[in-house]
Amino acid sequence: MKINAFGFGRDVGFSLALLVAALICLSGCADMAGTAQSSLPAPLTQQQIAQILASPDRSAADRTNDLRRKPDQMLAFIAVRPGMIALDLSAAGGYTTELLARAVGPAGRAYGQSPPPRAPDAPARPPVAPEGASTPGAPVAAPPAVRMTSAQALAQRAKNPAAANIVPVVRNFEDPVPPELAAGGFDLVTLMFNYHDLGHLGIDRTRMNKAVFAALKHGGMYVIADHSGRPGTGITESGTLHRIEEAFLRQEVEAAGFKLADQGNFMRNPSDPRDKNTPEPPQPKDEFVLKFVKP
Repeated sequence: MKINAFGFGRDVGFSLALLVAALICLSGCADMAGTAQSSLPAPLTQQQIAQILASPDRSAADRTNDLRRKPDQMLAFIAVRPGMIALDLSAAGGYTTELLARAVGPAGRAYGQSPPPRAPDAPARPPVAPEGASTPGAPVAAPPAVRMTSAQALAQRAKNPAAANIVPVVRNFEDPVPPELAAGGFDLVTLMFNYHDLGHLGIDRTRMNKAVFAALKHGGMYVIADHSGRPGTGITESGTLHRIEEAFLRQEVEAAGFKLADQGNFMRNPSDPRDKNTPEPPQPKDEFVLKFVKP
């Protein structure tokens, strides 16, 4: 066996070269997967999140919504980082959009998407505020005195200097991303408690999820929370019980190329029979939170 300049036999040297090449490849793949996060600061700490939620300029309605929505655990689960470019789909009254705007800070932006006004004969869209269905036994924010469109509500929130980085976006769900950001412009996309509504609204969810996939950077996150439906019901009870089967939603999102990264159980209620819109006896709805990543 011949000995090369490095003191290895030819076969050993060849194997070593293959190993080095493989390590380089793995390193490159890891870098690609972390592209969305690599240049950003560390995720917010629990203390930083608590400071955001305690901000005295937050509205009374949002503070009431906090009791049900558990934003401290949600922001920690998402692992929001300052400087992120985020998109909140179906922003409604902007509760989540404003939280994201505060969390990403002045170096980031929080786009809040809402669909154009519907035609008179189109199915009713989700209410502007509050987002999602209320939970029995929990206080519910009073509706605004004058009903605003989602874009108007977001523009109103953006008048607050702490949320001046909110950008209202009025676009169809199937094409929800501003063209200039449609190819890898976002670090994070959220869809809070309204994915199920896309069923009875007749939205092409395949197109929407593919658009979200294209809009995220490699390593970018797509976080979806919704009201849990019973196994086998899919999205068939979206317009009646306002629920969706978790496995069904996951299958649709993964079909667009996403990989499930984590599951949040902090809004779970295994005692919910999931056979009514408002559980009986009165109790919180069983709700799931899924974090997907773009490889």
